[in-house]
Amino acid sequence: MASPPDLLLQNGRVIDPANSRDHTADLLIQDSKIAHISSRIDPPENAELIDVSGRLVVPGLIDMHVHLRDPGFPEKETIKTGCESAAAGGFTTVACLPNTDPPMDSPEIVCEILDKARSADARVYPIACATKKMAGQEIADTEALLKAGAIGFSDDGLPIESEALMKALLERSATDGFAIYPHSEVFELTRGGHMHEGAVSKELGIPGMPAEGEAAMNERDIELVRQTGGRLHILHLSVKRAAALVRQAKAEGLPVTCEACPHHIALTDEDVRIFGTAGKMSPPLRSKEDQEAVIEGLIDGTIDAIATDHAPHTHGEKLRAFTEAPNGILGFETAVGLVFTRLVHPNILSLNNTLAKLTIEPARILGIEGGTLSPGRPADITVLDPHQTWTVDANTFKSKSRNTPFHGWTLQGRAVLTILGGRITHQL
Repeated sequence: MASPPDLLLQNGRVIDPANSRDHTADLLIQDSKIAHISSRIDPPENAELIDVSGRLVVPGLIDMHVHLRDPGFPEKETIKTGCESAAAGGFTTVACLPNTDPPMDSPEIVCEILDKARSADARVYPIACATKKMAGQEIADTEALLKAGAIGFSDDGLPIESEALMKALLERSATDGFAIYPHSEVFELTRGGHMHEGAVSKELGIPGMPAEGEAAMNERDIELVRQTGGRLHILHLSVKRAAALVRQAKAEGLPVTCEACPHHIALTDEDVRIFGTAGKMSPPLRSKEDQEAVIEGLIDGTIDAIATDHAPHTHGEKLRAFTEAPNGILGFETAVGLVFTRLVHPNILSLNNTLAKLTIEPARILGIEGGTLSPGRPADITVLDPHQTWTVDANTFKSKSRNTPFHGWTLQGRAVLTILGGRITHQL
């Protein structure tokens, strides 16, 4: 395939947290790579010039926790539509979890996903099943899955309940260098619950899921890291005690990382009254105290990354009664707006720190290339307009699904240009 034409991004504020770069400059893309960054670059012959004055030129955003529903659920999403949605949100790279049909527990499924992703609008990195069929009974063939292209292991929305299995997985992690990405939940504490356990769940008469159901599993897994030295990445951390446990683990120097989601930053369990099933996810929307603890964890570095947990569902599924509707909301196309509106513009989290949690930090955790604007690297670049005010319209999403509580919200900050390997995949 021929390389896309040369591109010259002119007069943007180039921010690259990985290289401590933050200044106004031009950026030249040639042969699908970042060729040069300088205060002024003379345009090469036949180069396409794009004036990005007043906008941020940053490494292509990386979403390390997504659900592409492919293979198995084309009515919700496909790799093609999911990556189009990712590009529309400014993401050039995604790591997809294994709740496909069949589950991603064989090299053949990993290869199928990677084959479909070759022509997609984002780079796709599979996180394969930790146990066969995600049944929690027998460890998957991690060696074969890694050879096929998997970069880590998870049973997605199902916790690895067996302590012995989790310990064995972390022992393999310590030997082979990959991370385990568990959903942290003690089913004995949460079974039958459908939202955060608290005053709102009692008022609505909906069975609750206590915060301790998440924290207790984090505590167990961190102790297993102490014993094994394996790498643990905690998905969608949402409760105060879990943040405290990770903070202590980091203070001990343990190889523990974690992420938070925009919806846990923007919403609390109080919002379930308004949004109904559009506010149903797992972990659920939590208390104000938990929300504040998550934000504090982002500020002090306890929480390493921001990830969307993009989870498409059909309109019909989300119209079911609350206790019967599936968990999850869309994430790609609202992430930048939510993060800028709720964290950056109020000066809660610095711009550079925010961008690091969307670029170099997820790249480091996943162990993948990307997250920088270093010359010679693939030209995966996102241009953000931090001041663009826009209204969320789910009907215009690139995703096949529409399940979002943010329809109609006014946000400030948006991806206006996404470039993957020098190819423009999204432009407003």
